[in-house]
Amino acid sequence: MFKIGFFQFNPEFGKVESNLAKVIYALSGVQTDIVVLPELSFTGYFFKNRDELKSMAEDLKNSSTVESLKAFCREKDFYIVTGFAEKAADRLFNSSLLIGPGGIIHTYRKLHLFNTEKDCFDPGDTPLEVNSVRSIKLGMMICFDWVLPETARILALKGADLLCHPSNLVLTHCQQAMLTRSLENSVFSVTANRYGIESRPHGNLSFTGQSQIVDPKGKLLHRANAAQDELHVIEIDIDEARDKSFTEKNNLFKDRRPGFYGEMVKTGSSI
Repeated sequence: MFKIGFFQFNPEFGKVESNLAKVIYALSGVQTDIVVLPELSFTGYFFKNRDELKSMAEDLKNSSTVESLKAFCREKDFYIVTGFAEKAADRLFNSSLLIGPGGIIHTYRKLHLFNTEKDCFDPGDTPLEVNSVRSIKLGMMICFDWVLPETARILALKGADLLCHPSNLVLTHCQQAMLTRSLENSVFSVTANRYGIESRPHGNLSFTGQSQIVDPKGKLLHRANAAQDELHVIEIDIDEARDKSFTEKNNLFKDRRPGFYGEMVKTGSSI
C-alpha cells in the first residue's frame, strides 16, 4: 500500500519565509509517501505585473526555499509536489516541483496559463513526464491544465498511476471535472488547492479550497472544506490504477483508435 495526501492552506502574498514555515510545521508529524501542496505555495498568486513576479521568483539552483524543502524531505523520508514561482535566466515559469530525499527529481512548467497569468509568466516548455517514486508512477499538472483533457491523458498513456495537481482554483468546475479525468484514465488524482481571498491593489481573487483525492473509478475519496487549513493522507492500492478494463470487453487504452484523432493535435484546429 502507498500513502498520498495534500495540505490545503491560505498562503500570504509575498510572505515566502512564513509560508514555508507554515508548510514545514504542518507536515512535521505526517506519515506519508507523497504530499501535494497548492500552486505557487510560497509566493502567493495574484501578481500585479511581471516585475513583481520577477522580484519573488527563485532560480532553482540558488533557492533557499528549495534547499529547505530538500532538507525537510531528507529528514522525513517522503516526497513533496509543490507549486513554485521559477526564475530561469530571463524567463519566469509557473512550475511544479517533485522533491524527495535526494533533491529535485523533476520540474514541470505549466503548459496552459490561465487568464492574467499570461501577463506575467512564460508558457511552459517542459514535456509532460512521468516519474517513479518508490512503487508508484506519478505525473504533474497544474491548476488550469485540468480543462485540457489531453494533459491527463498523455500522463496516463506514459504510465502515470497518480496525477499530482497543485492548484489555485478560482472557478467552480475543476473539482467535479477531476472525477472524470480520473475515471477516463483510470488513475488516482490529488488536487491540492488553496483557499481564502487575495486582496491586492489591482483587485481581489477568491479561491475555492475543496482539495480532494479521487480514485481510478472516479470516486471521491475525500474533499476538504472550502475555507480552512487541512492536511489529509490516505492509503491507496496502486493496482487499482493499473487495471484499465472498463467492462468485460472494454479496455480504456486498448480501445483507443488514434488514427481517427488527428484533429486533436493540429495547431489552430477547431472541431
